[in-house]
Amino acid sequence: MQIQKISKTVASALAYIEDAIDPQAKGNEKKVMQLTWRAASDLEYGLFLFSLKNSESSSWKLPPIKQPKIDSLLASTQEILEEAAKSLEADNLKEAHKKLWIARGQL
Repeated sequence: MQIQKISKTVASALAYIEDAIDPQAKGNEKKVMQLTWRAASDLEYGLFLFSLKNSESSSWKLPPIKQPKIDSLLASTQEILEEAAKSLEADNLKEAHKKLWIARGQL
């Protein structure tokens, strides 16, 4: 099932973001970058799965971000992914798709 695969990618991306918070606090930039790239990869895959499920293309504008601090960016992405997971559980696919799109844009 596509939705189950998408849910797994969201959970995986969220886990990578959560794992990046501690190394970020310790100043381990290399580890943060590795984990962030893995999260971004999962988000790309999730968005790809959405594109296979829906024939209509969707995109949402992101607010401009001026040099965000990495800790606030990780926290914001974590929150958005939690919302995406809840939307998937509630079978609100359009909202989940939007949240994945926004989280990917932030990373």
